[in-house]
Order: sequence, then structure tokens, then C-alpha cells
Amino acid sequence: MSSKRTYPIGTPGQKWSMKEKAEWLAQLTIKRSYLDEVVTKIDALKDRFDVSQYGALSYDTEKYPLFVIKSRSWNAQKPTILVTGGVHGYETSGVHGALQFVDEKAQHYSQYFNILVAPCVSPWGYETINRWNPNAIDPNRSFYANSPAEESAALMKMVKDQGVEILAHIDLHETTDTDETEFRPALAARDGVEYKPGSIPDGFYVVGDTDNPHDAFQKAIIDEVRKVTHIAPPDDEGNIIGSPVSQEGVIDYPLKKLGLCAGLSDCQYSSTTEVYPDSPLVTPSECNNAQVAAIVGALEYILRQQ
Repeated sequence: MSSKRTYPIGTPGQKWSMKEKAEWLAQLTIKRSYLDEVVTKIDALKDRFDVSQYGALSYDTEKYPLFVIKSRSWNAQKPTILVTGGVHGYETSGVHGALQFVDEKAQHYSQYFNILVAPCVSPWGYETINRWNPNAIDPNRSFYANSPAEESAALMKMVKDQGVEILAHIDLHETTDTDETEFRPALAARDGVEYKPGSIPDGFYVVGDTDNPHDAFQKAIIDEVRKVTHIAPPDDEGNIIGSPVSQEGVIDYPLKKLGLCAGLSDCQYSSTTEVYPDSPLVTPSECNNAQVAAIVGALEYILRQQ
């Protein structure tokens, strides 16, 4: 029996034109409020951190302002840590885990580091619970010069405008069941290729940089997160989402080649977290805690090296 499935938009084997992209966009709806759920939490941090707007998405500049949160004890002699969330807006704990880290941990670590946090890079994606932006572009494949995604371009400009080198970048993500039921089939349809079903790992894992993997750094993150939630095992072929496991809970991608957010700088340390919120073993709170633990594990490792 064939396992092929046909996505409801487009013609199999043909890339989407503007017509199909418009059809895809028309069937999306707003499901939650970025201003109510995210911006209110950012505003509540202003008494302890410097909060500034670094842009706004042209889809609706009033609804989708872009914010960065900075530690107040900023010092050019300290190394700078970048945390990003919500590059894929539908990945909820990436956004709220970043905000929880700022609320609970950032002041402590600001004695050692400059802390720079962009908690929701793709607010339209947050509201529509979507991986792409309205132009059917994935911001997390668009971190390169002359980016076609304004979310990615705005973040890259903001980081560059800081005028500092980034020592470490932790990019907070989730792998959800809808990756397999919606987003990967949509990607195949958009690109006019055959959809090949995959599997979703049950548990937390991270993605390191093929060209700069830092195995001990990734292990430190995994070891801290396992205190909060379970680590994803490899499949029967030793892979996680089709990539070979380099150590427990770790796979590696060529970050810059793929235009991934974690590759936007020339930082020494980078890691992309992947929480599994659809596991029956976790709660939304535990997912947020896992994101915080990942950042803490990364920072504690760096402190041990200094």
C-alpha cells in the first residue's frame, strides 16, 4: 500500500506559484494574541532590563513589533550571549522559555555575560501557529545576506547593530507532531517534490554545528535538561529526524549553509534546542523549564571553561 499523501493545495510535482501561496495564506486564521501573551510579558521586564523595539513586521506594524531584551550591566569586557526564540512562531516554549529565562535567570548570569534575548522573532507565526511567514517562507532557512524573510533580516541587523562579538547563541525550538502532519507535507507541496514520511522523536534533543560541533558543550546542555525532561532516543537506524546521532540527544547540521538562525554569527558556541511538547510525559510548564535548563547548561559550561 502506498504511503503517499497529497497536500490539499497545489499540484503534485509542481512548485507553488503565487496563486497557491495565496490559497495557502487564505486558509490561515489568527489563533492567539502576540500582544496579549508575549508583549505583556516583555513589558513586565522593563523595570529590570533594557527593552527596545528593533523593528516591526510589515504585515501589520502595530500588531507585530519586534523586541530585544538586554541586561543592564552591559560591559564591553564581558562576553555576549544571544538567546533567540520564536523563529518558528508556532513553537511555543521557544518564546515562553526565553521569557522565563530572562525573568528567572538572566540577572544572575549578567554578572558574567552581556545577555541579549529576542524572545519572539516571528510574531505572525506565533499568532497563526505557523512555521512560515505569510509569504510561505521559512525564516529559519533564511539567515543569509539579502534574506527573503523580513523576520530574519531584522534579527540579523539588530545583532550586527550591537557592535559586539557573540560568544554563544542558543536558539530555542520545538519538534511537534504537526511537523509531520502539516509542515513537512506543506514544504514538499510548496517545492513540488514528493513527501516522504518521517518520524517525530519523543524527547528533547539539540542540533549542533557540523563545522563547529563542540561536543562537550552540547553534552552539558543535555545533562542539564535531563533533570527536567527525557532525552530523545535515536530511531532504529541511529538517527533523529533523519540525521545520525553524534552523541546522546545530539545531531549536527551545517548551520550557515542551511541559513539557520543559530548560524547567523561567527560565535564560538551554538546550539539549537528541540523540545517535544506533544509527549504524554510532559506539560507546557516542563517544556518551558527545559528551555531554561538548556540555556543554564550552556552558560554553566562556558563559565567552567573561563
